[in-house]
Amino acid sequence: MEMQLAAATANAFANDYQTFEVDPGISYPCFRSFDEFLDVDWLRSLDGPITERIVQEIQTEKGDYFRNLYRLSSDTPYQPGVREVWLSRTDSTAPSEYLDMVDSTDLWHLTDKARDYPELMEFIRTLPFERTGRMLIIYDNVGNEVPAHRDHMEPDVCNEFIWFRTNLRKPFYMLNAVTGEKKYVDSYSCWFDAVNQYHGTDACPGLSFSIRVDGIFTDGFRRSIPRPVTNAASTPALWACVDNNEQ
Repeated sequence: MEMQLAAATANAFANDYQTFEVDPGISYPCFRSFDEFLDVDWLRSLDGPITERIVQEIQTEKGDYFRNLYRLSSDTPYQPGVREVWLSRTDSTAPSEYLDMVDSTDLWHLTDKARDYPELMEFIRTLPFERTGRMLIIYDNVGNEVPAHRDHMEPDVCNEFIWFRTNLRKPFYMLNAVTGEKKYVDSYSCWFDAVNQYHGTDACPGLSFSIRVDGIFTDGFRRSIPRPVTNAASTPALWACVDNNEQ
């Protein structure tokens, strides 16, 4: 019975494709590179230390499993085998709902794992966040893919986060579920609309990883971001498309 309930929960939000109204200037798939706002040379220099520490994770205890709730197809696994290292965690009394906690910065505190990545934590402190919440590393070394999914289903909620990596090995993409078009991220960092479009990762040989930091952007940084009239979750998509139109 417990296994049946777990399976029902895992599939509850699969095949959830529906669209929400967005600004007419937005075209999917898209993402907003953040490389201009980061020290990319410093980020790339972290590749060795982070790789070494993840290899130690693999050889010893390994990380938690990534869970894929709002995936496009129920034929894809809820738990595809990709691993996570949590650099921050909430305590046991925090809300369990994704939207209630992911960027609620007061709920999060550093884990013991954060001490294992001192260079990365130093870099994170330079990012344009007033406060940080969830911080984690997502990695794989056995050729798993992360099927197309979105983070939640609330178009009025815009999560402020930065996705970044130390090398370009991970084949991370944005997907237009209507046309099937994939747009692969070709930068070291980005912010993207994780509600009105899907995203995922293709399988690749060897070790690949990325880091995601959620939080609250600084007021100064926020002032540089164009805002849509409707559908706040589409904010990074509007920014990406405005930039493309101005080029």
